[in-house]
Amino acid sequence: MTLPAAHPRRALAAGVVLVLAAGPVALASAPGPAAPATTAPAADLGSRLYLEQCASCHGPQGQGSQRGPSLIGVGPASVDFQLSTGRMPVTQEVQQSSRRPPVFSPEEISALVDHVASFGGGGPQIPRVGPGDVVPGRDLFAANCAPCHGATGSGAVLTNGWIAPPLYDASPTQVAEAVRVGPGLMPAFPSQVLTDRQVDDLTGYVRELRGERLDRGGNPLGRLGPLAEGLVAWAVVLGLLVGAVRWLSRRAGE
Repeated sequence: MTLPAAHPRRALAAGVVLVLAAGPVALASAPGPAAPATTAPAADLGSRLYLEQCASCHGPQGQGSQRGPSLIGVGPASVDFQLSTGRMPVTQEVQQSSRRPPVFSPEEISALVDHVASFGGGGPQIPRVGPGDVVPGRDLFAANCAPCHGATGSGAVLTNGWIAPPLYDASPTQVAEAVRVGPGLMPAFPSQVLTDRQVDDLTGYVRELRGERLDRGGNPLGRLGPLAEGLVAWAVVLGLLVGAVRWLSRRAGE
C-alpha cells in the first residue's frame, strides 16, 4: 500500500516505534532533536497492554496456549467482564480467578476490549442495561440464579473447588455481561433464552439485593445465621466459665 509522505520527524518517530515493537535491536543514534511526545492512540494502547499483560498466556494473536484459552470470538462482553471485575490478568494459573480491584483503568479496559475484538469472531457485545421490573426479575432470579448464588445472592460453594461468587459488588453491566457470557461453570443465556427486557428485570432485582444484603436473622456474623451465632455465644460463655473456675481455684489455694 502506498502511503502519503509524512513529516520527517513524524516518519522517524513512527519508524522507531515499529522497530521497538518488532523486538530488541541495535539502533543508531539519529541526528537532530527528537520528535515531541504525543498521546498513543487507543489501538496502540490496547496492543501494548495486551502484549505486556495477556500475550504470554493467550498468545500474541489471541490464539491461546497451554497456559490460557483462545480469545478469538469471545466477544467484548467477556473481555470487559474479566477485566472490569479484576479477574484478569492473573499472575499464576488458577482454576477460578476471584473478584479483585481492576488492574486497568476504564480507558485501558476499553482499549483492550477493542484490541481483542480485532482478532476476529463474534461473541456477545457489552449490554446496555436499562431499568427493569423487580417483580419478574425476582422470579427469573429464583429460577435461574438462586440455585447457585443463593436466594439472597450471597454466593455458595459448588463442586470440585468452584464457587458461585456473591453478587453484591457486581455492577448492573457486570451482571448482564455474566448472564450473556456465562463465566466459569455458569451457563450462558443468549437472547433466545432471556430477552434484553428480561435481563434488565433480572439486573434490577440483583440491584435490590445489593441494597438489602438480606441476613438470616440476628447479628450477621458474615450471614452465617442464628445457629452459628448460638454456637459462638456458647463458646464465649464456656470460656468465661472456665476462666472463672481457674480463678476461684487459685484463690482457694492461697
